[in-house]
Amino acid sequence: MAAQTVASTTDPAAASPAGAASVDLGPAAALSCRECGHRVPLGPVFACEECFGPLEIAYDFSALDTEELRKRIEAGPANIWRYAPLLPVPADVASKPNLNPGWTALVKADNLARELGVTGGLYVKDDSGNPTHSFKDRVVAQALEAARAFGFTTLSCSSTGNLAGAVGAAAARAGFRSCVFIPHDLEQGKVVMAAVYGGELVGIEGNYDDVNRFCSELIGDPVGEGWGFVNVNLRPYYAEGSKTLAYEICEQLGWRLPDQIVVPIASGSQLTKIDKGLRELIELGLVEDRPYKIFGAQAEGCSPVSAAYKAGHEVVRPQKPNTIAKSLAIGNPADGPYVLDIARRTGGAVEDVTDEQVVDAIKLLARTEGIFAETAGGVTVGVTKKLIDGGVLDPALTTVVLNTGDGLKTLDAVAGTGLTATIRPNLESFREAGLA
Repeated sequence: MAAQTVASTTDPAAASPAGAASVDLGPAAALSCRECGHRVPLGPVFACEECFGPLEIAYDFSALDTEELRKRIEAGPANIWRYAPLLPVPADVASKPNLNPGWTALVKADNLARELGVTGGLYVKDDSGNPTHSFKDRVVAQALEAARAFGFTTLSCSSTGNLAGAVGAAAARAGFRSCVFIPHDLEQGKVVMAAVYGGELVGIEGNYDDVNRFCSELIGDPVGEGWGFVNVNLRPYYAEGSKTLAYEICEQLGWRLPDQIVVPIASGSQLTKIDKGLRELIELGLVEDRPYKIFGAQAEGCSPVSAAYKAGHEVVRPQKPNTIAKSLAIGNPADGPYVLDIARRTGGAVEDVTDEQVVDAIKLLARTEGIFAETAGGVTVGVTKKLIDGGVLDPALTTVVLNTGDGLKTLDAVAGTGLTATIRPNLESFREAGLA
């Protein structure tokens, strides 16, 4: 059966001027404005020249055959490049030096399900298994291929921590220079992991939103010439990496959509692209078309999207972050309004939890499933529990919860956890401690 052409498809002949064909990014045909639909050629741009809306990749999938595509994917490498026919990358991407992230574990979390009262099947998509132990390796891998195509020599980013490490590692592997920018007060574990790859690591006095504004200024300055900022001028390509989470989840469920999925919100890009990935799989005929719900998760100390959702607003009002979940601490999330649209369209919701609940959820996941999540994972598990307790998330449906990073990166959050007892090296002391 021939696959349908997805809604984001465009005619490359109509959208790409002379010269654009020299950029080989596989099925990517053009950039399309999410607001007004204006299309421009593939290039290192991220904002629409007509309305300043965000640009995203438009594809031509019209030549794909569903069954042939399924076979090709299943025979592909155990990383995100198994989905190369659906991504903005050249066909030979797997032969190039990169970190080959993806195909991480989808853990059937039966112990956690019993604790939470879930009967329909509970899964944790554990992206701590990526090369730098967070989902950011997926998006950086995509951005790296765009950087190669556009001739950049320096890879850069604004980061709350995980992205800095992912950019440093990917640049080192690919032979790029890297220079990344972070808030000055990040968790020390993330600072070390970003610095160890040998690139420049620059702390900015302020929060993530201050860092992001600085990077936008740097792009417009001559000193930024030749720099690919993965989450700024390469953002349309970078963001597509999050679709691979949706692809993997459905393939690992036997080419089946989950009923419910809980996703952490920082900028909101990951949630919007997971939704995009699910819709593409439906339109390509790779999964059965049926309803699914997407829930967003934030920490109370930085919950602008949750606040807007609860208030019934269409606009997300910025907040000043104050939470231990620093990887989610983006007070002015670029994709916040689109998250609201998706939560409402799918019948999901956006919820938040306190820092105390985040820590409790980290420990709950570790105790029940042996998965040590960073604070963002504590947010998703904590919100999942809160949604179930509040009757919002249906425990009888198949539910997938995302853990996007390794707890070793945020040890400070659980610093009070330690020894059960200290004893003398004999059985009498062991018994006195009540451990026998």
